[in-house]
Amino acid sequence: MMDTRDHARVTNPGMIKIIGIGQSLRGDDALGLEAVRLWQEKYQNKLARPDVVAELAELPGTGLLDLIEGAQTVIFVDAVYSGAAPGTIHRLVEDEISAFSGGSGSAHGWGVAETISLGRQIMPGSMPEKLILIGIEARQLKLGDTLSPEVKSALPEVARLIEQYIETIIANDPD
Repeated sequence: MMDTRDHARVTNPGMIKIIGIGQSLRGDDALGLEAVRLWQEKYQNKLARPDVVAELAELPGTGLLDLIEGAQTVIFVDAVYSGAAPGTIHRLVEDEISAFSGGSGSAHGWGVAETISLGRQIMPGSMPEKLILIGIEARQLKLGDTLSPEVKSALPEVARLIEQYIETIIANDPD
């Protein structure tokens, strides 16, 4: 595709969706939402691209399948439990995300890993080509809690990682 203004090549890696997942009233569970909001504030130029979309999803469950439809790449940002120190950032591709299912994963019970597995079974032709999870180890999830200091301090790094993934995807587009 050519840009008619200056004849420069325009890259199109397909739709990239960034989805922050969480519950805004449950402490560290809000970190996916807050990290994506911070990325939106710091990197507003990416939001001007029609092929980059940011979504905030409070407990989407299987509704996550609707959110990822039409995307080529999805970057999920969510609270996780693995036994690591609170604030630890995990970067996982689809094959590794399954390790965060069955009670060890999302802070929501039915999480990203379970939804991806279901999607691959019931709608294999409609699933995104690439799925990435940026999971941040949560500490406090009680109703009314705020973000823990460990998680709050990890948010700028998570926003930077989101941007780094997007830049890499755009730069590596073969078209």
